[in-house]
Amino acid sequence: MNNKLTDRERRHLQRVKELDCSVCDAPGPSEAHHIRQGDQYTAIALCPECHRGPSMGWHGGRIAWRVRKMDELQALNVTLKRLLNP
Repeated sequence: MNNKLTDRERRHLQRVKELDCSVCDAPGPSEAHHIRQGDQYTAIALCPECHRGPSMGWHGGRIAWRVRKMDELQALNVTLKRLLNP
């Protein structure tokens, strides 16, 4: 897999990381969670807890996600709304 980012992809990911968390609304900066590795334009803005938290995070127990009845596409929708309507 080619991990080299274009300047445009790098700028997009930087904008995503500046957003508030798309799950819990924790203030940014956030981490960019990729729905599928290598697809830079489907990255979701997530705080560390909603991203990597052992019980709350997507890569953990996903409790925050279940409580809010969210999946990755719904969180991506929030991220895109925030990018397009600052």
